[in-house]
This record gives sequence, structure tokens and C-alpha cells, in this order.
Amino acid sequence: MLISFSSIVFPALLAAYSGQAAYLTEFPGEVEHTFYNSIPDPLYWPTFVVAVAAAIIASQAMISGAFAIISQSLTLGCFPRVKVVRTSASFITTEKIGIAAVAVMVITTWMVSFIMLVVWRISIRWIALFSIAFSCIEAIYLSAVLYKFKEGGFLPVAFSFVLMAVMGVWHYVHKERYLFELRNKVSDDYMEDLAVNPHINRVPGIGLTYSELVQGIPPIFPYFIANVPSIHSVLVFVSIKYIPISWRSGFCFDV
Repeated sequence: MLISFSSIVFPALLAAYSGQAAYLTEFPGEVEHTFYNSIPDPLYWPTFVVAVAAAIIASQAMISGAFAIISQSLTLGCFPRVKVVRTSASFITTEKIGIAAVAVMVITTWMVSFIMLVVWRISIRWIALFSIAFSCIEAIYLSAVLYKFKEGGFLPVAFSFVLMAVMGVWHYVHKERYLFELRNKVSDDYMEDLAVNPHINRVPGIGLTYSELVQGIPPIFPYFIANVPSIHSVLVFVSIKYIPISWRSGFCFDV
């Protein structure tokens, strides 16, 4: 992926943007359709086919990226449990996602620099050179799309702040609930008394109860028994956790 981006994608983008800049220098009034107007006539239709294919791939990549981000947020306990419904159309225009796309590039550069420093332990000189070089390029892109902020570019920024607020509140509540259950676990004495309590009806079969606690019984269980005085003959408390498993030295993924 790194080789393909460095040898194919980046040079192609650089050539395309440089050609558009040269065309606008010659014809400054044709800003609205710069991309297609700057294409030579023999290459118009091949470029048109490639552009349509790229748009289709980009729309699918947006859907896959949104699904991956929500899945990881659910895994980390930073987002409410939701049902993902895939759609077949996207109504977000390029003007509205331009700022978000460049912001992703900037954040990616920061995160890669952080990984180079903490994980890869590369010399600080190379990290500084990488950060300054890419930050300068991305600053030019960011300044080029910020003028669209009032024309709809504020939408992804507003959506991101709303989602960050939801994720922050949900993560805080989720953590506080887990700590409450951890501090108020049901005692062993209660379970021993429950096993010999004649007023509790026994139902044949196996009962599965989900709990966030890896060890212990959540405090909600006594409330359940108080309202429904019956339990199954075999009661199993199930807890599902995502454990990080390292499959390669220096890299760790959640499974």
C-alpha cells in the first residue's frame, strides 16, 4: 500500500493538481469546471471513465470507513449500540467533505509521527522532517478548502463535534456504570442464601445472563430476583470482551 501510494497515487494527484493550476493560470475565469476543461481532447473520455470509477470507489470507501469507525467505537465502548443499515446512495457533495478529507490527512500525519516516535523509535530528526514536509503540503490543501466553510463545509465539522460529544458522554457513562457494578458486586453469601431459599421457583433449563463484569455477579441480579422470583436450574453469566492479540511484533489489533 505504501509503495502504490508513493509511486502511483501521489504522483498522479500531484500531476493532476499541477495541471489544473497551470490551466487556471492561463484561463482564470473557468474555475467551475477546471478538471474536465483542463483535459486534452484525446484523453477526455478515458479520464471521464476513470473519474466515474474513482467516484464509485470513493463512495464505497466512505461507507466502509463509516462502518469501521462505528464498529471500533462500539468495541471501545464509545458509542451506543446501533443497527448498521447500508444504503446505496450518498448525498454529501465534494464541497462538504473536502474539509473533512483534508482534516483526516492532517490527523493521520500527527498520528504517524506519534507512532514513529513511540512505537518505531525513529530518530527525532527524521520525525521532524516527515512532520514538517507533510504538514506544509497539507496546510496548503487545508487553506484551499477552508473558503468553502460557509458554503457547506461546516456540516462535517458540526457532525464531528456532535459525534465526539455523543462518544464522550457515552464512554463516561459506560465507564461509570462499570465501576458501579464492580464496587457493588453481589456477595457469595447472597448466592448461597438464594440457592436454599424455598420461595424461589426453579425453572428447568439453562439461563444466560449478560454482564459487563468479567468476574462476579452484577448488582442488577437481586432486583431481577425481587421482581421475578424464579431462576433456571443452571444460571450462566456471560461477559464478552475484546482482547488485544499481537500477531506481529510492535503491532496489536482487537479481535
